[in-house]
Amino acid sequence: MTVFSTDETPRSTAALRTKRLTHRLIAHHLVLMIAAVLTVCVLYVTRPSRDAIMKASFSTAYPAFVLLVATLLIGPWNLLRGRRTPVSSDLRRDIGIWAAILGIVHSGIGLFVHLRGRPWLYFIYPRSQHHSFPLRHDLFGFANDTGSIATIILVLLFVTSNDYALRVLGTPRWKQLQRWNYLLFLLAFLHAAAYQIIEKQHMPFVLTVVACAGATLLMQALGYQRRRARDISPNQVQV
Repeated sequence: MTVFSTDETPRSTAALRTKRLTHRLIAHHLVLMIAAVLTVCVLYVTRPSRDAIMKASFSTAYPAFVLLVATLLIGPWNLLRGRRTPVSSDLRRDIGIWAAILGIVHSGIGLFVHLRGRPWLYFIYPRSQHHSFPLRHDLFGFANDTGSIATIILVLLFVTSNDYALRVLGTPRWKQLQRWNYLLFLLAFLHAAAYQIIEKQHMPFVLTVVACAGATLLMQALGYQRRRARDISPNQVQV
């Protein structure tokens, strides 16, 4: 019988954690960082505008939305391939981290695009317009309100996308918190759709938003059907 030293298990666990972290840093974060930087740079350079702030806001918005959509496609894709999705997937988590980074940067820059030095006017009407109800209730206000709520949820998901939060909250509560990603997607889509109208965006970018939303809804529907079919056991089927 082989005798193991008392410190072998902790040492093996530490080695596995190091290997996992190294894999995530190289295979996930490095690739995602390069892809994000290149995409942002291409969108920034090709944007026909001389306004650096507007170009920076624009070039971070679409990659953030695409990465957010990707986090919602991984689970259904695994189900369609006959694989069970784990409670916490490193790939989905790391994609979500980069979606959050770009989304938060976009939100911060976005507050200085249209109303330089007066970011509060994104949410309330200027006094000169004499509105009896000061909170914006036009399309511009709707776009900014949905974007702000989405950013709050994004920050919350970002700070809890780690093993420490999973251990502290426990699996059920952590998973319940992560499901706010669906509401985040809805708010981000409404925000993006509103700004397509406000800024009279070019058709390729409108189609990008529509395609992302359509792919998400389709994959979620297919994943839901597959999950229901998988969960029905033979003794539950009535003849």
